[in-house]
This record gives sequence, structure tokens and C-alpha cells, in this order.
Amino acid sequence: MADTRAPHSPAASAKPPLRVVISLDVEEEGLFSGCYAARDCGVRNVELLPKLAPLTEELGFPLTLFCAWTVFAQARARSVLEVMRDRHGAEIGAHLHHWSTPPLEDDAPPGEPARTHLLPRELLRRRLRTLLTAGRDFQGAPLTSFRMGRWDLKAEVRPLLAEEGILVDSSVCPLRVFRNGPDHFLAPPDPYWVKGAPGKPLLEAPITQVPLAAGFARLWHGLARGRPRLLDRFHFFGALSANPFWHGQAAMRLATRLHVRRGGKVLGLFWHSSEMLPGGSPHVPDEAAARASLTKIFSFCRWLRDTFTVEGVTLTSLRALAPALDFPRQEDLPRSGGGDW
Repeated sequence: MADTRAPHSPAASAKPPLRVVISLDVEEEGLFSGCYAARDCGVRNVELLPKLAPLTEELGFPLTLFCAWTVFAQARARSVLEVMRDRHGAEIGAHLHHWSTPPLEDDAPPGEPARTHLLPRELLRRRLRTLLTAGRDFQGAPLTSFRMGRWDLKAEVRPLLAEEGILVDSSVCPLRVFRNGPDHFLAPPDPYWVKGAPGKPLLEAPITQVPLAAGFARLWHGLARGRPRLLDRFHFFGALSANPFWHGQAAMRLATRLHVRRGGKVLGLFWHSSEMLPGGSPHVPDEAAARASLTKIFSFCRWLRDTFTVEGVTLTSLRALAPALDFPRQEDLPRSGGGDW
């Protein structure tokens, strides 16, 4: 594997490396069209994952693949995951789409599924266990990293994750508020420790999304207080991220520079596996758009290596490094304004 540290100057080499987590939600197709099918979900997009192998083999960025139960349930998809894990060092994590994970309810209403915190706790636990059991059967070991589908994680759900053996979660999307769901607006963009279950601390590793100007987010939060739809509009004009399907190259680079300048230790970028499939999302209508997206991703990762001292890590390896990185505890972070982070 390529050396993951690439200082561009002697001064850069003296700085602690920027840890880079690249994660994908590996899942069924149709979600971008509002289809939450419980059965017969297609996972053709999983076969495209090997196109990302050069991120690891040439650039030194291992992938964290958060896999839905629908992926573990199909032999062809599992064979691709084996290649990504065994040949290219990918971590296999868990991604809960509770609406398509057994046990399913035959009388469940059609349309957008219920928020996880509104589900009966035992039903949510059984679906989570179904997912983690499928992952353990595939992996031969428990899965320890997790992301909830639709960023649908309220604080009261975290103890359930810790009880089931999750060590690191990445279900927080800063500067977002979700309809009838969690409020992650004031969440920090860098990892922090949260309360899991007794004796089982949980590392929260948000994706990196930052405001254009320091203090801008809190100002908007005060102006839009009590109006969640207006508050969430900030994501579309006042926020920057390293997500290649949300922002262009210039914005991705600026987000990274701002995050590092403000003391960020970890850069987290993500996308959905279905976004790699031509026609799989509005962002990728055809093969040309799919190729352009890959070019954009590789170009950005090369820029990272050329610009910063970087170290590519999976989420579980980040969890192992966490004590030395001195991440804060949630209770020591500013909590004015509340939220579910």
C-alpha cells in the first residue's frame, strides 16, 4: 500500500497528520427517487466499488463501507465486499435501513418510513441485530462501526448501539436539521466522545461540514430558532463539505482548509454507493456523469496528499487512535442551542 503521509514541505512534515476517513453508505438502489422498498431491492451498484480501489492502493486512503442488510443478503454483493476487504483493506461497517431490514411488518404504511426514535424500541433492536448478525456472518467477527440511514440518530438511540457492540458511530451530519427527525445543526465537525451504555463509551465521528465563516452557523441558528425548515436551508448556502456529490472541487478544498485552520484533526467525507451507478441518483444521470464523479474524487484525494500531511484511516482504526488524539467529551463541548448530537 502507498505511504499515506505526503508532506509537501519540511514545515508540513512537522505538523500532526490530518486523519482522513472516506466512507460509503453501501445500499440498495431507489432511495433517491423516494422508494423505500422492503423487498426485491437491487444492489447492482455494489459491483462498481472496485473502481475505488486506487484510492487505497495508489493514494493510501482505506475505505469504510457501511453496508445495509440488503447488501449482505445477496451473494453477488458479498463477493464484491470480500474483494474490497481482502484485496484493498476496506473496513466493513453496519448501515441500518430499518425499513428494509427484517423483521418486516406486512401492514407497514407505504411512503417515507417512520423515524427510528418513534419505532418500538424492541423492534428497532431486532432489526439492528438482524443487520449485525448478517455482518458478523459475513465478516467472521462483530462489526464495530455504524451509520444510521438518513442520518436518523437521536441521542436516545445511542445506548442501543453501544449495547449491541458498536464502538464508533458516524451518524451525525453537522449543520443539518431533519424533518420530524434529529437536529444535528450545532454538532462539531470533529470527533467527540458520547455516552453509550454503562461502561461502553461511544466515539462519534461526524462527517465534515463547516460554516463559511466562524460564528455564522450560531447566528443563523438564533435567527431561525423554532423554524426547522428555515434552519436547514443553511446547508444549501452557508455550509461547505468535502462530499463530492454536494459540492464542487473549489468548495471541497475550501471546506478542508477551513476545517484544518479551525483546528480540525479528522476530515470525514462520504457518498452513497448508489451515486456511482449511472441513473442511480439525480447527480449521476448517465455514464459520463459517473466517470466525471470518479475523476473529481480522485483529483480531490490527490490534492489532499499534495497539500497536507495526511493519514488515511478507517473508522475502527480511528477509534483505536482516539485516546492519543485527545478528542473532547460531549459534556465538555458548548451545548447552548441543544440538538440531538
